[in-house]
Amino acid sequence: MTALAGPTHDRGITTLTLDSPANRNALSAALVGELTAALDDCAADDTVRAVVLTHTGNTFCAGADLTAPPDPAAFVALMRRIVALPKPVVARVTGHVRAGGLGLLGACDISAAGPGATFALTESRLGLAPAVISLPLLPRTDPRAAARYYLTGERFDAAEAARIGLITLAAGPAEDIDKALVPVLDGLRKASPQGLAASKELVTATVLKSFDQHAEDLIARSAALFASAEAREGMTAFLERRDPAWVL
Repeated sequence: MTALAGPTHDRGITTLTLDSPANRNALSAALVGELTAALDDCAADDTVRAVVLTHTGNTFCAGADLTAPPDPAAFVALMRRIVALPKPVVARVTGHVRAGGLGLLGACDISAAGPGATFALTESRLGLAPAVISLPLLPRTDPRAAARYYLTGERFDAAEAARIGLITLAAGPAEDIDKALVPVLDGLRKASPQGLAASKELVTATVLKSFDQHAEDLIARSAALFASAEAREGMTAFLERRDPAWVL
């Protein structure tokens, strides 16, 4: 069974759909591999002007699949592929996003979320840290907000996500997210492939610099955290649906 549905095509826009409801679209090794391959296909296809990344179910991505996690280097390569793809990648979110899922959003060029979307960087509550996802997140997110949500793991809504720079636009309570995305997708269809690629290079240069300078260190840091006793307790407690030992 694949973890990715599609692709579907509509007037130059290719939609890739995270479709692994059994684990709430968590980042498994399979999902990371399939999404990377699909993006490679989009890059090589001259009929694709832009990519939309969306999901089935009420969760865009629950973070790392703790039962079948991807190799951290493979996940970093996926995020970098999104950033470096010579075609815009647009995230369409109507559900919950947790931990590593925010890394996917941070890597996308444009992200839109509906009123039912919620976000949280829950790593610190598991004895971990948002290590590798900092590569796309920190260059694009308000630093004060990043400090708050990295440290507390608090949940926040789409309006707050837009305010802090995590996403581009938040659809209002009575607004349809697809209607909100119409001017975005129409604008991408009107742009030339060369113009899009060159413009994307300009706006992603700082993010790519983050990957080139810090990826190796953060991959090692992530691996060390996952191997620690506190992380084992945190992940076990999560799977057992109980508080970890350090909760006061």
